[in-house]
Amino acid sequence: MPATFARFIFGQKHPIYWIIFGAKPMKTPRAGKLVVVIDDDPLVLEATEGLLRSWGCRVVAATSGDQAMSALAKIGRRPDLIVCDYLLPPGPTGLDVIEALRGAFEIPALLISGDGTLARADQSTGGYRLLHKPLNPETFRAVLVDASVLRPRD
Repeated sequence: MPATFARFIFGQKHPIYWIIFGAKPMKTPRAGKLVVVIDDDPLVLEATEGLLRSWGCRVVAATSGDQAMSALAKIGRRPDLIVCDYLLPPGPTGLDVIEALRGAFEIPALLISGDGTLARADQSTGGYRLLHKPLNPETFRAVLVDASVLRPRD
């Protein structure tokens, strides 16, 4: 589904990222950074893609690491950030996908998990940041600012 897809809630049309995250687009998107998002849940993938686009990011959205690698090869550009779900059935984990993408590109990464028991990532060894679902849009945005994908708000 394209990022422009919207849902009708109580007779009003809203972008899916607004419904899921409760976030509205920035008034003046300024980033233009390329973010690859990998999640096997189409609704989460669409919502994350829409939110990032509303913040001015270019987005490659994929349901698997192979699909992400193929899309990145087609556009021929190194992503500025990986945002990857931890559980990607039936196959590799998000950690495996991050490592495979990092084998091709040197990229900062965010690992997203709905598993509250998953231990916090050790950034000195894994080099990625762990965020737990459901994502708070302000926290997500702050992490993107830390990763130099977005600029701080004025």
